[in-house]
Amino acid sequence: MKDHYTALGLGSAASLADIKKAFRQRASQYHPDRNTQADAPARFRAVQEAYEVLSDEAKRLAYDDNRRRNLLDNPAQTAREIWQAYFQPLRQTEP
Repeated sequence: MKDHYTALGLGSAASLADIKKAFRQRASQYHPDRNTQADAPARFRAVQEAYEVLSDEAKRLAYDDNRRRNLLDNPAQTAREIWQAYFQPLRQTEP
């Protein structure tokens, strides 16, 4: 399961205004026309998908419910996926 909050660099308590602001910043940062890194298009798509889900109230509610359910059903796997999503960008920026 993708963590849309991580894609935008936000916590799950973020407001709609926070989501919009983070989307604009991340979209600008990872837009393929501005960023020449090989993973920029994939990261840009992840940011777009995260915004599409989190900016729509019904989709966000469904996503949050599913996210909570996954945390309860398989906490070890969920924690592993969250940590991998968190550290993946850090590993790619190392020299």
